[in-house]
Amino acid sequence: MNSETENYLEDRSLVTKVLGGDNYAFGIIIKNTEGLVAMIVFKMIPNAYDRKDIAQDIYLKVFNRLSGFRFQCKLSTWIGQIAYNTCLHYLEKKKLVLPGNNGEEGETLNTYHNRLKGAFAHDAETTVFKKELSGILRDEIEKLPPVYKTLVSLYHQQELSYDEINQITGLPAGTVKNYLFRARKLLKENILGSYKKDDL
Repeated sequence: MNSETENYLEDRSLVTKVLGGDNYAFGIIIKNTEGLVAMIVFKMIPNAYDRKDIAQDIYLKVFNRLSGFRFQCKLSTWIGQIAYNTCLHYLEKKKLVLPGNNGEEGETLNTYHNRLKGAFAHDAETTVFKKELSGILRDEIEKLPPVYKTLVSLYHQQELSYDEINQITGLPAGTVKNYLFRARKLLKENILGSYKKDDL
């Protein structure tokens, strides 16, 4: 039995138990996914006071929608999608402004998201991080726009595939690659602009 089949069986068992009234099983689901959910919330939500409420809202949605889960992806991926969309909705509702590129005026997340989504046709997945996630790099990642920051963390820290990130964010795999390319390019520019090469 491969790991994919094991994950499927475990997911189905947990969902069946929760739908049967087993609260302990839902606790296991939370324990299995809280790292992913926390990462998405912390990367996307700048206001620390709102993070706990948003995390609770995410798991409330998970509980209420669990009967509609059709096992077309991993349970953790589905929960990640709910987390991402909940955070995205929060940012759009707050009309938070993201910094524009190259001195452009800021734009709302919705405009930013739509402008970049599908805007790139070429495959830019030719650049990889040459250094481990050092303190400097982590600090610079935190300065990225929420979507960039989240995708970098999903890919490099959570080690999710492009397909899994696509399922969570709704972005095509090609667009995810280009987001990551642009995020890495921005990171490189920011790091080189802030630190001497000898320090890196």
